[in-house]
Amino acid sequence: MSNFTKKEIIQEVSDRLGVTQTLSSKMFHLVLEIVARELADANNVVVRDFGTFETKIAKGRPGRNPKDPTKTIPIPDRAIVKFQVGKSLKEKVARSLPQVKLRDKV
Repeated sequence: MSNFTKKEIIQEVSDRLGVTQTLSSKMFHLVLEIVARELADANNVVVRDFGTFETKIAKGRPGRNPKDPTKTIPIPDRAIVKFQVGKSLKEKVARSLPQVKLRDKV
């Protein structure tokens, strides 16, 4: 199973735009910083044809203490990030089914 890493993204942006890797890295990190800031401010981030990063509430629930499974501890509500895939990305990924099957074959 292969992963496409942050380093490879930065390299490809650098190559395709004809800019230095330093500038490409700064742009990449700036985009992530902006997305993180907006999510931290409870705003959703919509990237048309790609998807939506949404802030949601994960409801509190009773949990178990791993050191003493007989004791229940309350887990409070918390803010989480969900990603909803856009139509265009969903369709593009759906076409990759044969490659995914080959990759995941044991």
